[in-house]
Amino acid sequence: MRSRRGSIGAHTFLIAASIAMAGPFLWELLTSFKTLTEATRVPPTWLPPHWHGSNYHSVFDTVPFGDMLVNSVVNTLARTAAQLLFCSMAAYAFARLRFPGRSLLFGLFLSILLVPSQLLIIPQYQIVQSLHLLNSRTALFLPGMFSAFGTFLLRQFFLAMPAELEEAARLDGAGPLRIYWSVMLPLARPGLIALGILTMIWSWNDLLWPLVVNTDPHKMPLSAGLASLQGQFMTDYPVLMAGALMATVPVIVVFVVLQRRVIEGIALTGTKG
Repeated sequence: MRSRRGSIGAHTFLIAASIAMAGPFLWELLTSFKTLTEATRVPPTWLPPHWHGSNYHSVFDTVPFGDMLVNSVVNTLARTAAQLLFCSMAAYAFARLRFPGRSLLFGLFLSILLVPSQLLIIPQYQIVQSLHLLNSRTALFLPGMFSAFGTFLLRQFFLAMPAELEEAARLDGAGPLRIYWSVMLPLARPGLIALGILTMIWSWNDLLWPLVVNTDPHKMPLSAGLASLQGQFMTDYPVLMAGALMATVPVIVVFVVLQRRVIEGIALTGTKG
């Protein structure tokens, strides 16, 4: 009886927590079908008296949504692909190769995590400006092509792999690059998927850097473009909610499809054996 009561209590708590977490998303969905008067009414109403789908058309009339969507996709895919490549190469070197100063250099890599990303905006902006890449898609993903966190995450996977795999590959005449690409990288697939999903979500939602480096609406991603819908004196909340909902759907779809891989990858981080 105690076990059954505990199970009921745990499920009740999880259901209540799920409803609380889904509340903002549900409010966003309902607001996107309201008029501005209905959205700002006091006291607020949950269901709109009349469902208005025109807010979704207004998003395309207010901002170049198609161009921003392409910019977000290019930014996300380029950052994710570059981080998977560069972080996995660095992680393999720190985990499996022996060279002087390895621990010191890895400690310097981890120290980057202690520095707030906002402090790096000015030097990164100066580098992009000197390369004449302002107001371009390349400027969106160039500084985010490497991640100290990604290196640390994948290093834990490479450390957990048996040394016998490398020894067998060396006996067959494989070098370090061949071992990395053909042996270690396929075995680190759960970690690569976890890092890829985390990088995609972070890149899709990145706001500060795109606002700094690009001022042309046609070169902005969705995160920065939707921020322009907020006016100084008045904000059309239904249109803003409609745009935010359309920008959120791709991330939700990707996460739902690969959520098992993400959880598996994070759970296996640092596991030995």
